[in-house]
Amino acid sequence: MEVRVAGHQVETGAALQNHVSDRLEALTERYFARATTANVTFGKGPHDNGFICDIVAPVVNGVVLKASNRAHDAHQAFEGAADKIERQLKRYKSRLRERKGDAAARDGFDANAAYTVFAPPPSPEEPVPEHPPVIAETRVDIPETSVSDAVMMLDLRNTNALMFRNSASGAFNMVYRRDDGSIGWVEPRDR
Repeated sequence: MEVRVAGHQVETGAALQNHVSDRLEALTERYFARATTANVTFGKGPHDNGFICDIVAPVVNGVVLKASNRAHDAHQAFEGAADKIERQLKRYKSRLRERKGDAAARDGFDANAAYTVFAPPPSPEEPVPEHPPVIAETRVDIPETSVSDAVMMLDLRNTNALMFRNSASGAFNMVYRRDDGSIGWVEPRDR
């Protein structure tokens, strides 16, 4: 496994780099047969208070694991982020195991699933800007997958929303994390 350790305004000593490499290699051996890469970045916390550790690790099929943690010590910041990555990997492996022998039932569920979410009315106290600013614009590959796999990718990528092409219908769909922690699913109407 190739592990790249970098520091932004922080020195990463040999002991920290060895610890990071050893821990991530142990995780890789436990959950994946093939070697992957990981980028680990350390930085100063806000107002020079402690450390921040960010881990980005692409695994398989376009799935990218991301985790971040803050602590007063660089080793503790890394351990917290590595624990988050390990929880994501455990979830990913258990979902793969659940689905392995249950493909026919899963396909039937995806084809017949329906979900409706009604948004609350906008608050009259908050003025809506006429033209809100565009914060970021990126280009991404849109995966073709089932709804359940899209939810798994949403969890593994640690994002709030994921657009995908539904493998059952061929239409573009979106899954997103709602404020209450549940998952919403947007599917276009057939015309």
